[in-house]
Amino acid sequence: MRDNSYDRTIERNYLQKWRFLIPEYEAVKAGRSALFKRVGDFYRHHGTCSQTFRKYYNRYLQSGEEADLLPRRRGPKWRERREPEGIEAEIVAHRKRGMNRYEIHAVLRETRQTVPSPITIYRVLRRYRLNRRTLAMREEKRRIIKDKLGELGHVDLHQLPRDMFLAPPPVTAYIISLIDSCSRLAWAEVLISKKALPVMFKTLKMINTLNVTYGLIFQEILSDNGAEFAARTKPDEHPFEAMLLELGIKHRYTRPYRPQTNGKVERFWRTLDDDVIEGATFDNLDHFANELFEYLLYYNNHRPHQALAGQTPKAFAATKTTAIQSAN
Repeated sequence: MRDNSYDRTIERNYLQKWRFLIPEYEAVKAGRSALFKRVGDFYRHHGTCSQTFRKYYNRYLQSGEEADLLPRRRGPKWRERREPEGIEAEIVAHRKRGMNRYEIHAVLRETRQTVPSPITIYRVLRRYRLNRRTLAMREEKRRIIKDKLGELGHVDLHQLPRDMFLAPPPVTAYIISLIDSCSRLAWAEVLISKKALPVMFKTLKMINTLNVTYGLIFQEILSDNGAEFAARTKPDEHPFEAMLLELGIKHRYTRPYRPQTNGKVERFWRTLDDDVIEGATFDNLDHFANELFEYLLYYNNHRPHQALAGQTPKAFAATKTTAIQSAN
């Protein structure tokens, strides 16, 4: 039986056809053809369409090789779609630091031009049986997040209940707090308006207090999307946004209806409620402000923090400062 595996008759017929069609097509385009006035007549006469003809024609013009006039193998180009060399090791290393697939994708984009999609990263993790985060990964991520003082601050506004005062203020009272994500150093101020301007002044006071007392310099501040913090348009005209722009602090926003994004300051509200507010009665707003000031000194300087392995926020910040000075 004859072996036709290496018969090139079909290829020769293809090339012979294209050697005839290309000069005729170019003649029609230049208006020199005696048979066809329009390109559409040329396509219909030869039983083809513009998409198919131009696909092969443009491919031939780009390379100049007749081999590009032949049909190519269909299906996924798996050789071209494989992950770049060495990227799997990077994905595994980032995963062991506790990152999820979206965080890994964002980190890889900073150093590589070709980056696999998050779903491809997930397939790599599943291949290495790292698709579920272990306790060691979570602990490593917590350690990395608490790596730099002032890297991220959490700010939020909280309404005070009126029944905690013997002489309630004539208007609704609020408390605003700013807490450092790394050291848990925190400060809070009392205010009687949740408009953007007084919120801006109180936040500026807290930033200065934490800077002068503990040496904190914030790089980013995370807040919710309330009108007192965020501007829908023209952030340079919004008091809070303009203040952060002037100080060179990046403003980040929580996901809407997702208070867990700002979880550290939400947890601080619970601590403050348990230690100061719940079950207590204050003469007036000034009395509460004085008690709050004394508690903040205790919280930062003397109260052990569970997330800091039993250290106080001030002591933990001191260890970070010493480590930075030693590295320099």
